[in-house]
Amino acid sequence: MERRERRGAKGPRKRAAGAGRGAPATKLAAKAVESVLRDAARLHERTAGASVGAVVAVADAMLSAFGSGAKVLIFGNGGSAADAQHFACELVGRFLRERRALAAMALTADTTAMTAIANDYGFDRVFVRQIEAHGRPGDIAVGISTSGTSANVLAGLTYAKSRGLKTVAFTGGSGGPIGAAADLHVNVPHDLTPRVQEVHRTLIHAVCDLIEQQIDSHG
Repeated sequence: MERRERRGAKGPRKRAAGAGRGAPATKLAAKAVESVLRDAARLHERTAGASVGAVVAVADAMLSAFGSGAKVLIFGNGGSAADAQHFACELVGRFLRERRALAAMALTADTTAMTAIANDYGFDRVFVRQIEAHGRPGDIAVGISTSGTSANVLAGLTYAKSRGLKTVAFTGGSGGPIGAAADLHVNVPHDLTPRVQEVHRTLIHAVCDLIEQQIDSHG
């Protein structure tokens, strides 16, 4: 005979977050998360003391370029490729405020062009060739590299400068040859790629915020 469900009886208990782990393992995991957040916070503070002037200079350069009808070309590899697309979308769309669209392009977004160029000319030229196609004097080329040593990013910035573009580098570590090659260099002084990427994203947001605060006065 089927048992009737008692009125007010509770359904199956939900497993609490972290259930299935022993208490020591859960505490270790929580400490690991706290460590990541604290490390990221410390690096943000350290970068605030070292790179604020460079971030303001990058925003000013982009405002000037947009005001004259120029555009921004942005590129990097892996997570930095994602950051390039993130940066471009905040400029073309919007960050926080309604304003006119701004001409920006991530050179990492067209996989057909990238793979064709890599196949025909080599991966070191995937950004050079696109800058040759799209870049004009007065434009800005932004290379993102957490190591400061990515060969195709360095090649892209070097070529861009030879074509009369202003060059910007976002780097990690010591900045490497990419930082040395750029007209404007924003460095996150850390060797661990994830931490550098986290601060790069904050700095990209800071640049977008500065641009949106002032774009109406720059035409």
